Amino acid sequence: MKSKLEYIWLDGYQPTQSLRSKTMVRSNFSGKLEECPMWSFDGSSTEQADGSDSDCLLKPVAIIPDPDRKNSYLVMTEVLNADGTPHVSNGRATIETDDDDFWFGFEQEYFLINTDTDLPLGFPEKGFPAPQGPYYCSVGGKNAFGREIIEEHLDMCLEAGLNVEGINAEVAAGQWEFQIFSKGAKQAGDEIWLARYLIERTAEKYGVSVDWHPKPLGDTDWNGSGMHANFSNGAMRESGSEDVFNKICEEFGKNIQRHISVYGADNDQRLTGAHETQSIDQFSYGVSDRGASIRIPVGTIEDGWKGRLEDRRPASNADPYKVAAAIIKTTNEALA
Repeated sequence: MKSKLEYIWLDGYQPTQSLRSKTMVRSNFSGKLEECPMWSFDGSSTEQADGSDSDCLLKPVAIIPDPDRKNSYLVMTEVLNADGTPHVSNGRATIETDDDDFWFGFEQEYFLINTDTDLPLGFPEKGFPAPQGPYYCSVGGKNAFGREIIEEHLDMCLEAGLNVEGINAEVAAGQWEFQIFSKGAKQAGDEIWLARYLIERTAEKYGVSVDWHPKPLGDTDWNGSGMHANFSNGAMRESGSEDVFNKICEEFGKNIQRHISVYGADNDQRLTGAHETQSIDQFSYGVSDRGASIRIPVGTIEDGWKGRLEDRRPASNADPYKVAAAIIKTTNEALA
């Protein structure tokens, strides 16, 4: 029997990378990662190499069944130079420490876009729909737009084995969210990218596009899109110390640029201090405060200062690998 292996990678476009993929056909494939060979591609066509020296390598790092095609698999890869070193576009390689001590839960927001009008689903060709209010976690044809797409996406993620923990309609019309939890930074990043790939391909079937921009509606009174990063390590889950959490938050406040530099392009359009955000050049933290840079969930306090923090600054277009790498670095420095 022959199987299709869809190799997925991130291109070299700046400031925001795009997903790319191509299909390899293999005989007698059992579905194991170690059976996936290294593959090459034309980096000159993806802003990752010059035409005179164009070969880049795809190193398989994760594999899941393809829930939408028979005898098929989705293979997440990272890009290497021809000599086997990490390519400059390889965000996964920026994760220096990766073990089960750090847990991540990403809340990925995005807009579904009508490709004829280039507006979010639910928006008329002229003007705006009713103001924000009825769309968050909404039900009904006047409030929820594109549900068949996101429900199909959820089913496929679950069938493929991705650790999706939920979905919901978001604050703006045509805006949705899915959540993924994972132990380990690289796995968390792998699963977010694979889930992003699946929603892109699902929307494609319906003639709809996905907009990852943090503020696709510009300077309007409509919410932007984030990728809120919930995180914890052993000390946060077990110490029961308020001081541990304060130390971490204070250290994040000392390293604003480290984080903002990898938290997504055009994030200044979203982090304005309005629409449940803190200003991009300021830092704050607080209990249950969705207008802060970092929210301390009330559940963390109720559990005796054991649990997680939520960094609300990452944009919807941020690379989860780079976000996780920055969070790990700053948290470790705080507790050193």
